[in-house]
Amino acid sequence: QVQLAESGGGLVQPGGSLRLSCAASGSDFSIATMGWYRQAPGNQRELVAHITRGGRTHYADSVTGRFTISRDNAKNTVYLQMNSLKPEDTAVYYCNTNPIILSWGQGTQVTVSS
Repeated sequence: QVQLAESGGGLVQPGGSLRLSCAASGSDFSIATMGWYRQAPGNQRELVAHITRGGRTHYADSVTGRFTISRDNAKNTVYLQMNSLKPEDTAVYYCNTNPIILSWGQGTQVTVSS
């Protein structure tokens, strides 16, 4: 069974940067489109970005130009580089396939606040 483990979150000031990592264990995920999702308190979980196995990317309008998704298939890891962070980026961030077929990991908290 594939397990997802997100890491790299934290507290950062507006305008700052963070790099999130998601490691998948238990299977080869290189064939899957992988996505980063986030859920803020009181909101539904939303797709932030995804990357196909060939490296094509797609971003939500709210993060375009600020976030970059990448993957290392040899390491079964997907990354999310987040720059120019805003308070509205505060959420728990998760990774999963797109469409979603795996159990959710624990997520990693990102808090953007001065």
